[in-house]
Amino acid sequence: MKLAIVGATGLVGREIIKVLEERHIRPEEFYPVASLKSVGSLIEFAGKSYKVMDHAGLISMKPEVAIFSAGAGTSKEWAPKYAEAGITVIDNSSAWRMDEDVPLIVPEINAGIIKKSDKIIANPNCSTIQLVMVLAPLHLKYRIKRIVVATYQSVTGTGIGAVRQLENERAGISGPLAYPHPIDLNLFPHGGSFLPNGYTTEEEKLIKETQKILNDYSIRITATIARVPVIGGHSEAVNIEFENDFVLEDVSGLLGNTSGVVVQDNPSENLYPMPLFSKGKDEVFVGRIRRDESQANSLNLWVVADNLRKGAATNAVQIAEFLFGDHPSGH
Repeated sequence: MKLAIVGATGLVGREIIKVLEERHIRPEEFYPVASLKSVGSLIEFAGKSYKVMDHAGLISMKPEVAIFSAGAGTSKEWAPKYAEAGITVIDNSSAWRMDEDVPLIVPEINAGIIKKSDKIIANPNCSTIQLVMVLAPLHLKYRIKRIVVATYQSVTGTGIGAVRQLENERAGISGPLAYPHPIDLNLFPHGGSFLPNGYTTEEEKLIKETQKILNDYSIRITATIARVPVIGGHSEAVNIEFENDFVLEDVSGLLGNTSGVVVQDNPSENLYPMPLFSKGKDEVFVGRIRRDESQANSLNLWVVADNLRKGAATNAVQIAEFLFGDHPSGH
């Protein structure tokens, strides 16, 4: 394949390159793309150096797939131009996720809906991906009525500036601020920007994207997002009300047999998912599986995943693998 990475110098862009290397994916041609200030600089991939290109130069090279991870503004401006040139865009930003003509894909759940005519494919929000990986098999078996989720999101979800702010605060160094408050020894219930209804854009994404991926808009969802001084991944406390009752052992077995999900649930040995151990891994980890004793047919879960891996880079690479694989609805 001929593959481009747009935003190749950013946190997620570099992680995409790492995932490609780890999965031994070697495109026939590889093109890194970034903002004008990075054009001409070098990116290392699979033992070779590649010069960073600009958009116009890249489009003329006609790659088959371009994975975008350069923000919603760049995606809104450039993804349609790539698509017009016949290049399939896998977009990591929020720009196209809720467009009814753009598939929102987690490969283990709904890759089969991708059509050959889809030239823009959206990668969901990182916190959505890890949530639906666990919800999808449960919804099929027990039918979800309502979800209450609180997330504890890593600073890596904000970008390299937020990581530097945390590191600077811990080292006692003053520097540029990515957040309106200190993040070290603190957390704040603020992800994205606030909307008129009091929710944030990150909370709204989690709600709407989950319904779209599960293809069920009857599911009632409410979310609260907190940013925490963590680097290894996002954590989520999830409460689910089902239409049908369940046996706890069956829930654990179902999740344990779900591709891409790992059950870590042995409280007597202090075994439960933590971002410290999800860092650098592609799986979604689930534990603290227990019945909500305050209402019928309800379950509590704790879900953790590396937001730069399955939450962004790995999911995008898996979509590319699907497009180039031997799939009836793929390319």
